[in-house]
Amino acid sequence: MKRRLLQPLWVLLAIIFLIEAWFWDHLAPVVARLVAVIPLRELKAWLAGWVERLSPSAALLVFLVPVAPLYPLKFLALALMAGGHWSSGLAIFAFAHLIGLGVAAFIFDVTKPKLLQLNWFAAVYRFVIDLRAKAHAIVAPIMAQIRAKMAELLNSSGDGWAQRTLRRIGELRRRVRASRKAAR
Repeated sequence: MKRRLLQPLWVLLAIIFLIEAWFWDHLAPVVARLVAVIPLRELKAWLAGWVERLSPSAALLVFLVPVAPLYPLKFLALALMAGGHWSSGLAIFAFAHLIGLGVAAFIFDVTKPKLLQLNWFAAVYRFVIDLRAKAHAIVAPIMAQIRAKMAELLNSSGDGWAQRTLRRIGELRRRVRASRKAAR
């Protein structure tokens, strides 16, 4: 009974975790493109050389400090939402969160080799990777059901509107993936 009641909570947490992981995975190429456009490549090379000379503990500070200034912005967003300004609060929170993820992905890419020298950090990193695999396993049956329902919808639609819409979405996804591969 208790397990049955907690299952929706675990599914929700798994979905939230996977959304975060998806943003992390998809912001890394965006940051890479920004590095290519803006002279951040030189900054990244300089930062990598500088981090190489640091101890793993100092590299941890380099990883944590850049995202800290975004927390006041997130608190402002929460205060706006508490005051009834939902759209402004959500927009500011989403902006701060996406910027934070982008900066964290950039800095993590530079500091990862040093950070993994810390035994506790390597253990946490492996735990998060394992947790991500478990989250995928939790969400996979639900995604299969959604795909089955979508296929059923495609096969049963009389006017073909759903089929055309989903085909366009599929084409858009293929173009985005192709442009990502070309950018690498």
